[in-house]
Amino acid sequence: MSDLRPIEVLIPADSIQRRVAELAAEIHHDLPDGVHLVAVLKGAFIFMADLVRSLEGRVSLDFMAVSSYAKGTTSSGEVRMLKDLDHALDGKDVIIVEDIVDTGVTLAYLKEILRARNPRTLRTACLISKPSRRQLDVPVEYIGFRIEDRFVVGYGLDYAEQYRNLPHIAVVG
Repeated sequence: MSDLRPIEVLIPADSIQRRVAELAAEIHHDLPDGVHLVAVLKGAFIFMADLVRSLEGRVSLDFMAVSSYAKGTTSSGEVRMLKDLDHALDGKDVIIVEDIVDTGVTLAYLKEILRARNPRTLRTACLISKPSRRQLDVPVEYIGFRIEDRFVVGYGLDYAEQYRNLPHIAVVG
């Protein structure tokens, strides 16, 4: 497993950029008075950066770090918080920004924690969704791309901390 490498471009960089701009327009339409984005590190940082640059209106942001993968290619099913937010969410329209929603376990955990912090609204935007892998039925309001159950890297997504720098999404094999 240590020699897994990107073998096929699944989503080209220009398609990602177009879709991020479309998601930003959808978010602004739904929340025209502004939004507070919470990126889930490390994977969502590139998606969040491009989303922030595409959003109109007031935007604030924060970061959380959780872990459920360790160095493997499948979720461990156990979620650990590594970094909490720096700012309160009371009364804010909050969007959790995820790189990928796979089993739904991590997102369900995050939603439970963040709901307790009294945001006005709480929604989710993810770059990649793998609906066939869901263990928990967790709603995702803004989805970049739905893909089959393939392990992917690039645009912030990694394998053992490698390949985040790819401008596209690639299948690992």
